[in-house]
Amino acid sequence: MQKLEKQFHIHCAPGDVGRYCILPGDPGRCEAIARHFDDAVFVSQNREYTIYTGTLLGEKVSVCSTGIGGPSAAIAMEELHNIGADTFIRVGTCGGIDLDVRSGDVVVATGAVRFEHTSMEYAPIEFPAVADFQVTTALVQAARNLGKPCKTGVVQCKDSFYGQHDPARMPVSYELQQKWEAWKRLGVKASEMESAALFVVSAALGCRCGSCFHVIWNQEREAAGLDQAMSEDTSSAVAVGVEALKLLIAADREQA
Repeated sequence: MQKLEKQFHIHCAPGDVGRYCILPGDPGRCEAIARHFDDAVFVSQNREYTIYTGTLLGEKVSVCSTGIGGPSAAIAMEELHNIGADTFIRVGTCGGIDLDVRSGDVVVATGAVRFEHTSMEYAPIEFPAVADFQVTTALVQAARNLGKPCKTGVVQCKDSFYGQHDPARMPVSYELQQKWEAWKRLGVKASEMESAALFVVSAALGCRCGSCFHVIWNQEREAAGLDQAMSEDTSSAVAVGVEALKLLIAADREQA
């Protein structure tokens, strides 16, 4: 590809973003997340990518939306890394799988099931999609500091939202339903669409990535007749992500 002054998709250049980045899916959440920063400014918007940059504890930090799914999330990470970012926290929503995961909980991913295709263009399927230990530890500590209900464990990543929610009508229903049963038996906490790709891409790039999610609903609790109320307020997961960045910034300074 011809060398450009700005990154092809995110329309940013070196100096536009910080070393530390929060990655929501929805561009509409970026401004709200940027309000947690000091002196936040709008940087750019193109396609599904909206970017703001500010500071936390005096360190430059950014938020960049990724859209839905692994392909666009991988593009965001690649291009942000090209211009200096090396620490990423995916903040988003998920659906619970394990019965102990309730609407309104925060789930911190320790790893991800690679039931998607983006990561396979970076690493063979035998390579695990594992969150960075430092980032994961910071996310768990952040949830504790803020008193947020938090579950940790493996999440499942897929490419089709409706393959999860209406598997019986799919021509490959036999595979979707059998695999879902396997995730349940293995204690997988939740289902979402980006972490597997981001964890593998970050390994390929040599950078750090972790994920935390707000649980909207748990279809397995519904099927079991267990009480729950749908929760679409993502503020808890955002607060955990921002607090984790502060912990990482402080730890990185101490190590330096």
